Amino acid sequence: QVRLVESGGGLVQAGGSLRLSCAASGGAFSTDSMGWFRQAPGKEREFVAVISWNGARTTYTDSVKGRFTISRDNANNTVHLQMNNLKPEDTAVYYCNVAYTSDLRTFRGDDDYWGQGTQVTVSS
Repeated sequence: QVRLVESGGGLVQAGGSLRLSCAASGGAFSTDSMGWFRQAPGKEREFVAVISWNGARTTYTDSVKGRFTISRDNANNTVHLQMNNLKPEDTAVYYCNVAYTSDLRTFRGDDDYWGQGTQVTVSS
């Protein structure tokens, strides 16, 4: 059974940085894309970033471009999200997910794989 465990969230002031990590287990992910989503209070979950199976391609939502960087370590089945210059509007619970896709723009993750997420709170 696939299990995704997110970590690294916390409380940070605007302009600060955090590095999120997600450990995947229970499956083979070397050919899957891995990505991050977030859900703010009262809002729907939204896509943040995705990375291809070999790390060669990445896609970001417009609001985080230039501030967030996604990376992965296939040897350890982990995906990271380096978040710099954080803004109060980045406050949300962040979730990772994995799924096979040939087009990163269509990455939605797998509905059976959602973990508990990690809370990121950015104060102004």
